[in-house]
Amino acid sequence: MSSKPIRVALVGLGFGAEFIPIYQHHPHTEMYAVCQRSEDKLRQIGDHFGIEARYTDFDALLEDENIDAVHINTPIPDHAEQSVKALMAGKHVACTVPMATTVEDCRRIVQAQQASGKNYMMMETAVYTREFLFVRELRDSRRLGRIQFLRGSHQQEMGGWPGYWEGLPPMHYATHAVSPLLALAGKEAEFVSCLGSGAIADSLAAKYGSPFAVESALFRLRDSNLAMEVTRSLFETSREYIESFDIYADRMSFEWQQLEAEAPIIFTGEEGKRVTIPDYAHLLPESIQKYTMQGVYDADDNRHLSFLQGNGHGGAHPHLAHEFVMSIVERRPAFPDAYTAANWTCAGICAHQSAMQNGRQVDIPVFR
Repeated sequence: MSSKPIRVALVGLGFGAEFIPIYQHHPHTEMYAVCQRSEDKLRQIGDHFGIEARYTDFDALLEDENIDAVHINTPIPDHAEQSVKALMAGKHVACTVPMATTVEDCRRIVQAQQASGKNYMMMETAVYTREFLFVRELRDSRRLGRIQFLRGSHQQEMGGWPGYWEGLPPMHYATHAVSPLLALAGKEAEFVSCLGSGAIADSLAAKYGSPFAVESALFRLRDSNLAMEVTRSLFETSREYIESFDIYADRMSFEWQQLEAEAPIIFTGEEGKRVTIPDYAHLLPESIQKYTMQGVYDADDNRHLSFLQGNGHGGAHPHLAHEFVMSIVERRPAFPDAYTAANWTCAGICAHQSAMQNGRQVDIPVFR
């Protein structure tokens, strides 16, 4: 392992600011630079965290040879172009979800990662939550048994969010529901049939040409006898926020709770009981363990929607940063790497294509 700290630049300082103290306290990183188009926000964050290198221009940041890795937390439409640029500039890249919104852009990122030889990681919170880590532990200890079926749901009211969210096809932002299923199965999605249901306001539907309130998809997993179901909604559907997954296996099954205030259920045979999910901070360096339970936006008058909705992403943030950093230190692919991220993202993209064709089966591209 290299003893030289990895110099990280964080791009996008809304939700992205959650990661600043994690990188500042990680034993292998230096929180070197921040980037934000708003000079006032850039100054505020830079001063608060004592970060001297500051950029309002992403391209100028990439010219800084001191930067080893770029963590992108910008709006969805910017992910693909910024990821490709950063990889080709010789930077390791972590990018918030989704990877992109077209199959072509996912392929461009995979190709840029291959050409650059740098690490790419999609920062998917759903595969580093304490709930996911708990069920993964059940799987790895063989207590779960043989998985028989998987189901995921992500329902969220996005009214009032930034303009690019308005009318977004539900499955274009499906990775929170797709990823824990594929990760626990250890497989990729092969093909999908998806139906749209209901309708959103014409003013919303006109933005992307996507009319549905809900999209629900059935996937076949590659090289497997498994299938999985994913349901996604963004607008005009009454439901408490939920990012859930259910796993049905022959020895034990796991079902997400209906309400955030409840606990999930483990079934053994036909008997079910609610379980308390432990925290998994012990998997992290001691210096960042506290960030599974707290963050920048914890104060009641300064709470980010990741905490108001979704319980702070289930303690995932320090696990994500640690995986990204250690993949660089250990010179190995991150999880999820570019190939995996492309499959998880395109599962949703292809599901929406299927919904727009009344459920026609759509194959999900192979990127490896």
